[in-house]
Amino acid sequence: MDKSAKKLERVRELLDGGEPSLAELAAAVGISASHLQRRFSARYGLSPAEYLAQRKLGTLKEALRRGGHDVSAALYDAGYGSPSRVYEAGAARLGMTPARYRAGGAGEDIRWSLIDTALGRVLVATTERGICAVELGDDDAALEAGLRAEFPKAHLQRVDAGRDEFLGPRVRAVADVLAGKRAQVDIDMLGTAFQKKVWDALMKIPKGETRSYAEVAASLGAPRASRAVASACAHNRLAIVVPCHRVVRGDGSLGGYRWGLPLKERLLQRERAA
Repeated sequence: MDKSAKKLERVRELLDGGEPSLAELAAAVGISASHLQRRFSARYGLSPAEYLAQRKLGTLKEALRRGGHDVSAALYDAGYGSPSRVYEAGAARLGMTPARYRAGGAGEDIRWSLIDTALGRVLVATTERGICAVELGDDDAALEAGLRAEFPKAHLQRVDAGRDEFLGPRVRAVADVLAGKRAQVDIDMLGTAFQKKVWDALMKIPKGETRSYAEVAASLGAPRASRAVASACAHNRLAIVVPCHRVVRGDGSLGGYRWGLPLKERLLQRERAA
């Protein structure tokens, strides 16, 4: 590891251990604040402030899921100075308030349906904000179990074949996208700030084209964040709608795919042919 990399690793260690300011970090490793900001973002795909925010959010989510804390205690243990800080900023990343997240999505209304599409069986789920899950599989019970595991205490309402005025149009739009047609799909992306940046970038890749993980990272101003891009692709819950299948390795090989490499290859061939 070269000297510059060691300094950046030291910055990461300081962020993991506390909440130093950018000026304090710069002084600790002996480089200017602006230079540190650029180099850290290039190496890790996040600014020091974004890295700290994600670390705190991860600590909070772990505490909320583990239980044994009331919400206020979990907030303070994660490093939030006041509950309002996470309710204002963190709730958007959790997709709900911390109290509801800890309670397994209690109070959230999620409508879902299992449908047959050009790609087989699909589970489509939506909040009032938009589609929050598009999961592919050949086992209806497993698809439903996955949704219930994600939001065990949410109000989950199954709508047969999407037959209601709210879910119906959204299900039809998803089915069109999975069939390779153009359709407008309102989505509710639940993820970290960086994951959302990656997913936004994926939706800008033209149909019939691919990008490497490194190219996506570079487009975000974080050329060394290829692994973080790959991780964001792996955590994409919106199959095909957020086209992580259009991201491949630098040598052109397929890389990974949450729903299986044969489907990824099939999707790319279909889009190239179109």
